Amino acid sequence: MQGNQFHPITNGASSPAGAYISDLSQIKRGKKRGSYNCGRCGLPKKGHVCDIQSTFATPTESSSSIAETESPIPLSIIRQPTPGQGQGQGNTHLRRALSFDEVDVIDSDHEDEYDETELDLVEDVAGLPMNCLWEVLSRLPPTSLLSAANVCKGWRDTSMKIWKAALELRLKVPARGEVGFVGSVLKKCPRLVRLSLSLESDVDATILACIAFSCPKLELLEIHTSSNSVNRITGDELGRFVADKRCLTTLKMEGCTNLTSFVLSSSSLSTIWLSDLHSLSKMVFYCPNLKEISLDFSRQENDTTDLTTMVDGLGRNCPRLQNIHISSVRLSNAVVLALAAVNLRGLRMLSLVLGSEITDASVAAIASSYSNLELLDLSGSSISDSGIGIICNVFPDKLTRLLLALCPNITSSGIQFATAQLPLLELMDCGMALCNPSSEDESSEKGTDCESQKTPNSKLHNVYQKLIIKHSHLKKLSLWGCSGLDALFLNCPELSELNLNSCTNLQPERLLLHCSNLESVHALGCKDKLIQAIQDQVFRKFSAIENYFPAKRLADGSKRIRVPHFVNEQSDEDDEMERRVRQRRCAVEVE
Repeated sequence: MQGNQFHPITNGASSPAGAYISDLSQIKRGKKRGSYNCGRCGLPKKGHVCDIQSTFATPTESSSSIAETESPIPLSIIRQPTPGQGQGQGNTHLRRALSFDEVDVIDSDHEDEYDETELDLVEDVAGLPMNCLWEVLSRLPPTSLLSAANVCKGWRDTSMKIWKAALELRLKVPARGEVGFVGSVLKKCPRLVRLSLSLESDVDATILACIAFSCPKLELLEIHTSSNSVNRITGDELGRFVADKRCLTTLKMEGCTNLTSFVLSSSSLSTIWLSDLHSLSKMVFYCPNLKEISLDFSRQENDTTDLTTMVDGLGRNCPRLQNIHISSVRLSNAVVLALAAVNLRGLRMLSLVLGSEITDASVAAIASSYSNLELLDLSGSSISDSGIGIICNVFPDKLTRLLLALCPNITSSGIQFATAQLPLLELMDCGMALCNPSSEDESSEKGTDCESQKTPNSKLHNVYQKLIIKHSHLKKLSLWGCSGLDALFLNCPELSELNLNSCTNLQPERLLLHCSNLESVHALGCKDKLIQAIQDQVFRKFSAIENYFPAKRLADGSKRIRVPHFVNEQSDEDDEMERRVRQRRCAVEVE
């Protein structure tokens, strides 16, 4: 039956509606009879002048009309300029034509923006309108789209148009995949602007050569590696790639273990993310338009990277920096002082993570040079409550996010002071800050519960602490791993997310949550009684809100019922409250 399939033939206005043939190469074409109706609008031809301009060539004009019709803009297959607009004044919004992983389909929220009236005029060989075929094929993963191109000529032409219109591509290459597959896919996307590769195989400079050759207009490049893959790209190869790609604005790459030294020079780069860096002998950035940089170094103690020289070069060669993130065990007061000396006036977010040698002196240097910070992350540092006091004195009207996780020298008093003095604070992370080191050591040696371990009365204030927070703007609070916390009282009406993972000493009877907008509570590793107390308080709050609406007795006074909406005249505020309660339920996550 494969060679004897019947296909309907649609030939615009000159093809009969019910003509079917079994083999185009064996049957001689008969006489073509005209139609009495207009092929464009469907009205009778007699005395009719059609005002609709056909945007597609008929099969008599070209045997491959769809494939030959090029799109003037990346939004649609074919779009004519609207009256009153020039040829270059159309809509230039970038469309996500191909945005999916190897096994995932495209998100349905990103609909293709094209003129359906134009695509409705053409049907493929199966009688399916081209706009429907476009919708179906554009949701296929790359391998299925390649297979669909082998079905028939109409599907092949539509597949080609989808590849050519693609502006964003997220591709996952398995361990058995080869660079040739990536190159063959990229050649089909000459207009590609954003590319994200998730590679489970080893990476070398060949992949950069394929990208440079196939994607001349690339603006964003992301290369993600798995734990089993090795990134063999060197610093010289990366530097040449960045210098050649003059349209590239964003570069994100993981597994940069072989970048022993590099020089990145680009006038277009605005964002750079590099991770897994180790022992760099030279690291220079000549990027005058760079606004965001993220450098994650390996946590090995033998790292020999000179961060002081690197930070000094950033200040001189990248004057427009707004966001800086550096994660390294080599961070120290000297590095922070060098960063404060360059005086980046536009700096808004500063993250210096895992610098155990960073002290209150570094906080004072940051506060004196950068008083407009909106985010400050000093996780893993050695600052104390005095450093928190400096932060509160300098950033009372600016700071919205403060992250002090893994800071062993801060106490609950410092956290309470920060929430009281920073009225605009929306996010605060104090994970592993309020720890119980003595109980942790004993539990790790004996394998017993932290609660059963008792310490002398002279050290109780260092082990068990209570935290009282009242804040009107705080939305996210993280206290993960605070084993030294035994009492928590929260009055935060805007709080939506609370992290209490591994708070092993928190007592259920000393927990009080007044958070009307709470949506998620993380309680992984907590005791069952504490989890039950959290659930009781959260669910009791929502049941009280639901029972806010009044009830009335029946006519005979025998039974109380809830008042229906058409009887009870509720205000708009009451309706809005009930709608929010129905839509929002707090989730207590324990797994």
